[in-house]
Amino acid sequence: MKGLQYITIPHTKSIIKRVSAIGDDLLLFDNFDDVPLPTEPKRTQCLFVALCLDGQAQYSVDTKEHKVKAGDLIIISEGQVIGNYMLSPDCKGIAMMASDGFFQEAVKEVHELSQLFLFSHTHPVLHIQDEVVSRFCDHFQRIKAKIDDTGHHFRREIVLSMLKTLIYELGNVMWHLQQNGASKHTRAETIFSQFIRLVELNFRTERRVGWYAEQLCITPKYLSETVKSVSKRTPNDWIDNFVTLEIRVLLKNSTKSIKEIATDLNFPTQSFLGKYFKEHVGMSPSQYRRQ
Repeated sequence: MKGLQYITIPHTKSIIKRVSAIGDDLLLFDNFDDVPLPTEPKRTQCLFVALCLDGQAQYSVDTKEHKVKAGDLIIISEGQVIGNYMLSPDCKGIAMMASDGFFQEAVKEVHELSQLFLFSHTHPVLHIQDEVVSRFCDHFQRIKAKIDDTGHHFRREIVLSMLKTLIYELGNVMWHLQQNGASKHTRAETIFSQFIRLVELNFRTERRVGWYAEQLCITPKYLSETVKSVSKRTPNDWIDNFVTLEIRVLLKNSTKSIKEIATDLNFPTQSFLGKYFKEHVGMSPSQYRRQ
């Protein structure tokens, strides 16, 4: 039985000779050629951010194809499945891999940024203006120089601070793209971010809105109203999205049987999974696997 392999920082460090690193928490690449781009689908166990500076590229995120050109920013969150990379001969760019713990440490107590990064789940490619590209590259090179200053006693702490500045720049790009004129309240945004994080961690075993509300110490009605006000989608919509996406990825990119997938995702029977999948996707798991 063959399952999905993972893209991890420790493994990447072991196969790359030239890399700027902070332990197993942060890697910076100033050349796309040094990034171990997967041609076979693999699941990320880190945040991956890249900026295309020249040429073109193509890749898939969660089975969806994306095309990249100069000035495009790529943001792939932990847990997403990437693969099928194709780079043009003249493709150039810079990239960063950060562990979830390091990223969370950089943005702790800044809930708006965490919520903004949820935007990247549905918008993994963002085009940015030339002046933003220039600022991003400047921040990147400063961070890389400090990472390479291995004799500095407070190297990690300084890099964390510098990374936070870079993340604010990324957040500003996403904020401008995300704005739709609607008024949002900080409390609602915080609850939504916490809810999505809980779903990411628990959707394989928990699909009850009441369970998530209990973890957040609020009522199911309040959770539903809050999530709907922020995202225009219900909590069940978000849970079903994560579950059906995982089923699609496993059907396309693993040799697990449908029965094994049903067991992995805590469905009582294979038949129950089949009905659930057809209701949300419009075809049976076997039909989806064959297409």
